[in-house]
Amino acid sequence: MEWSPPFVDDLRERLGSELFRRVAGPSGEKTRARVHETPGPRWFGPDRPIRTVHGDAAMFAGGLTALLLQSLHPSAMAAVAAHSGFRGDPWGRLQRTSTFLAVTTFGTAEDARAAVERVRAVHERVRGTTPGGLPYRASDPHLLGWVHVAEVHSFLRAHLRYGAAPLSRSDCDGYVADTARIAEELGAERPPRDLAELARRLESYRGELGGTREAREAARFLLRDPPIPRRARVPYALLAAGAVELLPPWALGELGLPPLPRPARAAARTGGRLAVGGIRWAMTPPRPSGPPRAPRPPRPSRTPRARAGGAPTGRTPGSSP
Repeated sequence: MEWSPPFVDDLRERLGSELFRRVAGPSGEKTRARVHETPGPRWFGPDRPIRTVHGDAAMFAGGLTALLLQSLHPSAMAAVAAHSGFRGDPWGRLQRTSTFLAVTTFGTAEDARAAVERVRAVHERVRGTTPGGLPYRASDPHLLGWVHVAEVHSFLRAHLRYGAAPLSRSDCDGYVADTARIAEELGAERPPRDLAELARRLESYRGELGGTREAREAARFLLRDPPIPRRARVPYALLAAGAVELLPPWALGELGLPPLPRPARAAARTGGRLAVGGIRWAMTPPRPSGPPRAPRPPRPSRTPRARAGGAPTGRTPGSSP
């Protein structure tokens, strides 16, 4: 039987509510209700691996890893720097990404398709030239392919390292296949459908990647100067260490990050597990067991306890295409 003192449950509620507000935004409760309560067919059934991965707190680490890895493509980084507002409005970008992931993973097919169409409309307007003089457009199927494989690689590695539910090899292949459906809807080029193909596609982009000044500045912003309250700096540092440890070794130098010898990697993994475990604890309501608690008067200023930024067991930030 699990029981915790009232002040622990209060702390859990406050932390969970604050995380939810940060990730899901002011309309998070409304979006959550629509995603999970609207009747109708879904793209993915309840037993699909994509729901397991995108519904887990490990997505907090995986989303950060994805942002760092995606930034190594000069065209993707130029588009983000010029059009996404990741510096001026990083929480807004996170909230839009979280909503997209929640709707396409858990929402109705109608809502998922509408979300995809909104993103495609934005992509059509995003175009420009990299600092190196190369033209880019966010709707380019090849560029969308990079964003997708970097994201899927990062999300899956994070789950395998920090996720609550283990995945078999077949589950991992199923996750890659599930995400391919969304990537195709977005217009990505030949999205991979199993782990082996994912590894090949990731490697195929290596010649196009590089640690540009913009990518290294983005890494410094995300890892050393994040827009978070001072009280959250230590937990965030643990999460960031766990996210960096998930990057391919070749990506560290490109981003201006030091190599991670074995002891440092072990320490980073421990930090990642602590951070993800803490997030999972805060965002999972306690079981109603143990001594009964006296009812408390409602607190109008408190945001109702909610789970998962759209996901049933964990709020899902990530990295949008």
